[in-house]
Amino acid sequence: MEFLGFVTIIFLISYFIAKIRYEKTEYYLQTKNTLGNVLLDKGQSGEFYTYKSLKTFAGYKRFLFNVYLPKENGETTEIDIILLHESGIYVFESKNYSGWIFGNETQKYWTQTLPAGRGKTKKSRFFNPIMQNEGHLKWLKQFLGHEQDVPFYSYIVFSERCTLKNVTLTSGSHYVINRYDVLNAVQRNSANARVRLTSNEIDNLYAKLYPLTQVNECQKLVHIERIQQKQQPVEYAVGMKCPHCEGVLVMRTAIKGNHQGQKFLGCSSYPKCKFTAKIAEK
Repeated sequence: MEFLGFVTIIFLISYFIAKIRYEKTEYYLQTKNTLGNVLLDKGQSGEFYTYKSLKTFAGYKRFLFNVYLPKENGETTEIDIILLHESGIYVFESKNYSGWIFGNETQKYWTQTLPAGRGKTKKSRFFNPIMQNEGHLKWLKQFLGHEQDVPFYSYIVFSERCTLKNVTLTSGSHYVINRYDVLNAVQRNSANARVRLTSNEIDNLYAKLYPLTQVNECQKLVHIERIQQKQQPVEYAVGMKCPHCEGVLVMRTAIKGNHQGQKFLGCSSYPKCKFTAKIAEK
């Protein structure tokens, strides 16, 4: 019992020290997310640890977190992290995932594969984060109305717990990396670019964007509800466009495996595109 009490005291002291240090960070001062939430919430912890990885990035800089940008239709789009730096404007989409990640720039959805025991795997899809960040950049540029000679950089940052197993980039406009490499990546980027923003310009941009980080809880809930509505399962039918390419969905029949003889929807571009979907129940 005495040992457990000692361990509890050590834990509480360590947590208290960590809390004091955390509450001095730019992330806490701007977001007011508690340390407990950051430790328990996957999204918040991904943002915080990405910020921590970038803190030592040399040069004049300002951070902005959870920026709710207005869109033309009255909705908002949320950027996880914006870094205003003398070499340009960096836009980070944090994906605090684990497992294997598969995808390319043109697919609407990417795939996460996780072990499910007994040699099996569990696959789940998520919206292409490159397309997601392209939307962020579009609305950010429109909001700022900034001259095009100021470079914008798109970074998709995955956690250290995942492997970018087969991620294909073709445009050269985006960076998809693990968090452990994010500082090196932006340092290399900065080394190849001359100074593009003065400290005064950075401060002015920060002042314009900062109010968008301080939205109220009601606005955040509306934003989340709209995202959830868009993420409702899509019912596919014969003749619809394939969500992965420009093909058309056609009726197919499984010829082997556990589902042999069952009908399903497949892409007309098979085997180039292997998208499949269940037939919607009537």
